[in-house]
Amino acid sequence: MPIYEYSCRECGQKCEILVRGNEEPLCPNCQRPSLTKEWSVPASPATTSSSLPTMEGGCGRPQCGTGRCMGMG
Repeated sequence: MPIYEYSCRECGQKCEILVRGNEEPLCPNCQRPSLTKEWSVPASPATTSSSLPTMEGGCGRPQCGTGRCMGMG
């Protein structure tokens, strides 16, 4: 069951949602099915902490790869 990143066309909320089967996800903010799937940075397993992928200038959170990092300034 993949987790996808979405943005709501109605209220602008951005979120990650676990999608099961053929479910149509609803916006957690406005409860409408007006979600657009966003591009996200894929995660891959690493054998050591030194082999973790990093984004230059980012904090390491998936949002950094999409420009929506809340940890940056």
